[in-house]
Amino acid sequence: MPCNKRAPGSGCAALQGFNRMHAVLGASETCIAVHPSDMAVAMAALDAQIETTLPDGTTRTIAIGDLRRLPSATPHVETALGHGEMITAVTLPPPPPGRQLYRKVRDRASYAFVLVSVATVVETSGDRIRSARIAIGGVAPKPWRPREAEYVLAGAAAADAAFSGAETALAGAVGRGGNDFKIPLAKRTLRQTLAAAAEGA
Repeated sequence: MPCNKRAPGSGCAALQGFNRMHAVLGASETCIAVHPSDMAVAMAALDAQIETTLPDGTTRTIAIGDLRRLPSATPHVETALGHGEMITAVTLPPPPPGRQLYRKVRDRASYAFVLVSVATVVETSGDRIRSARIAIGGVAPKPWRPREAEYVLAGAAAADAAFSGAETALAGAVGRGGNDFKIPLAKRTLRQTLAAAAEGA
């Protein structure tokens, strides 16, 4: 089957074919592959830093949100790593204030790739959300950090914020038939996770 990741320029069989597990955010007309990681989603919400070493011995630090590239017209170029560059460490900054939650929705109870996952960190002050971080997995070619939704949630009433945050986070989602269900599933999962995090913060 044609795959632009494996053979650039060959096409993407999933666009019109079997695409139940594929991306609804951040995809392109050349690739709708999804990033299925669990740990990377949580690390994205925590603003992890990736430390690398290049072949000449020099080192650099990459924000986790900048490590993986969106497919655009070059889906075979998946990361920001250079030729021969190797990841040597992952650094987590001090934990942000607020309650941290991670939820994963999958087809079966164990050993299953994610359909949708959500990592959140929600800090409240009284009955309002002071700050929120969101990362969504299973919906994009990389852990998806919907910054616009985080801005919407900051200062919002905790009782009402989950709905508006979820709608904003999935505003640009596009289904391809078999994966249409991921859009409402991601909204519901995000709403429930945000509400639970705000309640316990």
